[in-house]
Amino acid sequence: MENLVHSLADLGTEKRNSATKDIDILTVKEILEIINREDQSVPLKIKEHLSEIEKLTDAYVETIRNGGRIFQVGCGTSGRLALVDAAELPVTYGISYDQVIGIMGGGLEAVQRPVEGVEDHAELGEEDIRKYDLNEKDMVIGVAASGRTPYVLGAMCYGKSLGCRIGCITSVANSEFSKISDYPVDIDTGPEIVLGSTRMKGGTLTKLVLNMVSTTAMIRLGHVFSNYLVDGIDTNEKCYARSIRQIIEITGCPEEEANDAYYKANRDIKLALAMCFTGLDVKEAQIALDRNEGNLKKVLTERGIKYQR
Repeated sequence: MENLVHSLADLGTEKRNSATKDIDILTVKEILEIINREDQSVPLKIKEHLSEIEKLTDAYVETIRNGGRIFQVGCGTSGRLALVDAAELPVTYGISYDQVIGIMGGGLEAVQRPVEGVEDHAELGEEDIRKYDLNEKDMVIGVAASGRTPYVLGAMCYGKSLGCRIGCITSVANSEFSKISDYPVDIDTGPEIVLGSTRMKGGTLTKLVLNMVSTTAMIRLGHVFSNYLVDGIDTNEKCYARSIRQIIEITGCPEEEANDAYYKANRDIKLALAMCFTGLDVKEAQIALDRNEGNLKKVLTERGIKYQR
C-alpha cells in the first residue's frame, strides 16, 4: 500500500489542479467556465500525439483485415467507455458483434455498480479474457486513465504471451501499460478538475481517442463511402428513411428506384448502392462487392464508373 501511495503521487492525473482550488465556493457559471476551459485542453493534447494514435489505428485495421478481433479492456469509467465504443460499432457500421469486444472488470453489473476490488487483481483480467479463446491474430487494447490498473494489465500480459498485438490508451506519460505495449498512446492530461475524478479530462480523452481510432478504422475498412455510412443496421423508420435518402443523394436515382433496390437488397444500403450504380442484379452486385472486400469505391473503379461528389 505504501508503494502505491507514492506511485500514485507521481501520476499527473493524481496531482492537485491549482486552477480549481476554490471551485467549491464559485457560482454555477464560474464552475462551468472552468470545466469548459479545462476540457478544451484535451483535444490540444491529443493533437500532439496523432502519430502514436495513427500507429494504433493501423494495427487495429490490420488486425481486423487478417481475421483477428479487437479487445478493449478497462475498469470503471475507462471500462464503460470501452464497452460503449465496442457496442456502437455493429449498429453503426454493420460489423459483427465479435469483431470488436469490450471487456469491463466486474462485467456488465459493474456498468452501474462497482464490483468491489476487481480492478486490483491481474489474475481476474487474465481469467476474463481467456474466455474468448484469444489467439495471435487478436489485438488487446488496455484502457485506463492511470495506465496501471492490475486487472487490465493482467489481460494485456496474457495477450502478449500469446503473440497478440498490444496497445493502450492512457491519460499519463510513460505508463505501466506502455512498457508492454506495441502501440502505446500515453497522453498526459494533467491534474483533474476535481482530484480523484478521472471521469472528467481522463474520460474525455478516452472517449475522443476511442472514437478517433474506431471511426478511422471503419472508414479504412470500407464501411463508409465518401462521408456516408453505408453498412449501418436499419433498425427503425428513421434509419430506413435515411437509407433511402442517401441512395437518392449518392446515385441521383429516382426515389422509386431507390426503394426498389433497397427492398431487393434486403435493406442493405451498400448492396443497393452497388445495384443502382452498376445496373447489376442483387446476386451480381454482391459478387462484385465480395470480390472487392466490400469496398464500394473499388467496385465502381473496377467498372470504370466515376463518382461525382
